[in-house]
Amino acid sequence: MKPRVLVVDDEPGVRKALDRGLRSEGMDVVTAADGPTALRLARTGSFDVLLLDIMLPGLSGYRVLQHLRADGISTPVLLISAKDGEVDQADGLDLGADGYLVKPFSFVVLVAQVRAVLRRAAVKGVRGPLRLGGLVVDRATRDVRWREERIALSPREFALLEVLVGRAGTVVTKDELLRAVWGDEQAATRNVVEVYVGYVRRKLDAAGAGALLRTVRGHGYLASDNTAATGTGAG
Repeated sequence: MKPRVLVVDDEPGVRKALDRGLRSEGMDVVTAADGPTALRLARTGSFDVLLLDIMLPGLSGYRVLQHLRADGISTPVLLISAKDGEVDQADGLDLGADGYLVKPFSFVVLVAQVRAVLRRAAVKGVRGPLRLGGLVVDRATRDVRWREERIALSPREFALLEVLVGRAGTVVTKDELLRAVWGDEQAATRNVVEVYVGYVRRKLDAAGAGALLRTVRGHGYLASDNTAATGTGAG
């Protein structure tokens, strides 16, 4: 699957430029314009890296980062700011940021930093739990729970749910699921995807979490708690 990036900036022009540029680099992008929305989305654990402006409405980038680290969410964060003081950079790094970019910055440098933190995360094997409402998908233990009640899934069902929750708020097509869960589009058929989505949905329904997964006719499937589907990320 493509690296998933959350871009947080209150300037529409910056969001649009980064969205367009990062997509051209083969990344899946979701955007947010304020601190509270950024925190809600980032808490799902479904992003590979966050590009986080410091000056944001509602909650500063510093506070968003502070809350994430306090919650145990280790998603790499690159702070973006118009402030170029050493103290500002040190404050951000002390709070747990993985890098600091000063506006105006080179897009080439930004992409290089994004790829660098992605490589470091891959080497460290950073794969924290995914959260969507009351649903927790623990990628380390391969355990799924809805409000502390365990949901038993087969390995294939778990892989499918991991992809869907890992891209919460984004429509995932059947072809994308085929590639991610079965390895390639020739290993199974789209009907098999439908069957397995049905298996997973029934198990979620039985636990009371069925509303988290829905079909978007003609497009694919969407995992959402009705608050995570914010920003631009439809695939």
